[in-house]
Amino acid sequence: MDMRDHIKLWEQAYCKIIDVRRITLRSHENQCSYVVPASLFILSIRGNAQIMLDGTAYHCRRFKVFHAGKGAVLDIHANEEGLDYYAVYYKGSMPPPVRQSLIDLAERIRPFHIQFGFAPALPAPLYHGLTEMHKQWEQANSLSRLRVKALFHSFVHELLNQMQEQGIKPEKRDLAAQIIAIIYERYAEAITLESLSESLNYSVAHLSSYFKSRTGLSPIDYLIKIRMNKAAMLLIETDANLREIAIGVGYQDPFYLGRMFKKHKGVSPTRYRIEHSAKRSLEDSPSTSMRSSIVSLEPLRYTDVGDNHYQRNGEDELTMFRHSKPPMAAALLFSFMLLLSACGAGNIAETQPTQTPVETAPAANEQPQTKTVSTVLGDVEVPLHPKRVVAGEYLGSLIALGVIPVGTSSHHIQNPYFKEALDGEGVTDLGEGNGDLEKILELAPDLIIMDDTYIELNEQLSKIAPTVVVPFASLKTVHEELDYFGKLLGKEQEAEQWLADYDQRIAAAKEKAVQAVPAGSTFSVLEWIGKEVSAVGASYGKGGQPIYQGFGFKPPAAVAQEMIDPGWASLSSEALPKYAGDYIILTTDRKIEDLKADPIWKSLDAVKNDCVFTWTSDRSWYWDPIAILAQTEELAAWLDGMKK
Repeated sequence: MDMRDHIKLWEQAYCKIIDVRRITLRSHENQCSYVVPASLFILSIRGNAQIMLDGTAYHCRRFKVFHAGKGAVLDIHANEEGLDYYAVYYKGSMPPPVRQSLIDLAERIRPFHIQFGFAPALPAPLYHGLTEMHKQWEQANSLSRLRVKALFHSFVHELLNQMQEQGIKPEKRDLAAQIIAIIYERYAEAITLESLSESLNYSVAHLSSYFKSRTGLSPIDYLIKIRMNKAAMLLIETDANLREIAIGVGYQDPFYLGRMFKKHKGVSPTRYRIEHSAKRSLEDSPSTSMRSSIVSLEPLRYTDVGDNHYQRNGEDELTMFRHSKPPMAAALLFSFMLLLSACGAGNIAETQPTQTPVETAPAANEQPQTKTVSTVLGDVEVPLHPKRVVAGEYLGSLIALGVIPVGTSSHHIQNPYFKEALDGEGVTDLGEGNGDLEKILELAPDLIIMDDTYIELNEQLSKIAPTVVVPFASLKTVHEELDYFGKLLGKEQEAEQWLADYDQRIAAAKEKAVQAVPAGSTFSVLEWIGKEVSAVGASYGKGGQPIYQGFGFKPPAAVAQEMIDPGWASLSSEALPKYAGDYIILTTDRKIEDLKADPIWKSLDAVKNDCVFTWTSDRSWYWDPIAILAQTEELAAWLDGMKK
């Protein structure tokens, strides 16, 4: 993102200050999994801590600045020195009258939602500005609030000036992570695709398509899944009746909740509660005191906080996080497995792989059985050669290295590019998203690999087995991804061999494609789902990676920048000619005859010249290394066939 555009938007922005707080964390005090209720600036002023914003880890010493948008998930883990920091909550907007070009730019860049953390070269002006801002805010009168507004803009000016001089580039949050954060925060409210679209400034079509490609579920199906899981937890942990539970998870009709619950859990709520009552008795007995070894001691807690509503604790502390009793489901299942083991189910223990404990040093003539891997969740001790891997993400790289997991998510099992590798291997379907906690526990994995989309799940998984969390899109290329997992899994040689073959095949496909296309031809990667059309850049699947990265083709000049940042555009039918190149790669369920019958589509040169490649979303949505290679060769073959 061009920093000049960011500054231009702030020049026109209107900002309402919601709160200004100074917060102190004691030594080793944690603030866990807080869903930020408004845009937020943080300036640390003393101490030392680890900060995570949506799974991205930052080491925080004094005088470091962070920014997060509404809905971001924030974790702070104070070290020995504790941490003092200022927090400024605000709501930013682009008020009229503003030029349409600036409104469009704001929708693409989303300056009030961008995430970053950096150490300013000159922290003193920022510190003094926030100190005075906090002092004025505490006075709580109209004149002091006016002063706070002036100080806030002065703070932002100084901050942007230093960011520009230091070459800092804010990063956008992954859209799927934003949607999930909103759903977790507001699952008990009336959430629709339209409300998500409005709050995130994305079209319904793009929002739905992207979320499903990342998770295997539509946003609404994901919402239902969360509601059913929350209802199940309430059935186990409380004596609430069905009406109370229904209202608690977002339904007014308890009978509707009952039907939905049975559809998703296989039994009625009443039967579910009865079946788990025996396990609840086990949970309350002394024999289950080990539950904290698998269940996160600090599960995510989400608050329904409006612009002017905060929970306060004490005279000068903003209580953003609350400790609570950990979820029981995983602990109950673990207790049940222990009981089975004690009663003679020895085969469970026999199938579990062994590894040298972290604290046990290997003998001088022995090779170590584990190694330490640095992750966003801290250092993790993993087996050198894991045998039972669960992979919620990155399955393409694992298959490329010859590693078949014991379990993976539904949308990976449905990936047509994995079919040959997975058929007959007995891979357990863990369900949608990154899988079901109880199913993963039953598999007794010795290594779990996930991305950072499901923070709540990852915190619990780390209690089951070593869990390596690799943030989504942090590995920028196929080479980076294969190199990383080759080292993680002890498959460096396999990674090198696979990448050599990959490079050779990509080069051959590129040569074939370039020779088949007239010089200067433009390409469009489009999606036509329902009534909406979207243009896609090089990072969202649908053929973008092969066309723009693999072959090096270009979109029409008028939209080239838009296809880089933000990398997509929702189109009206009237705007389609502007985005249509000489060749079109189209994800749709329609047939080519439908295009030729549509008044606007049939006017496009690509349609007139039969230069349109169509495929359905079940083949185009994927962009793992194996899918990218297969798609690249398929598109090259299509272009080569057109030449002939």
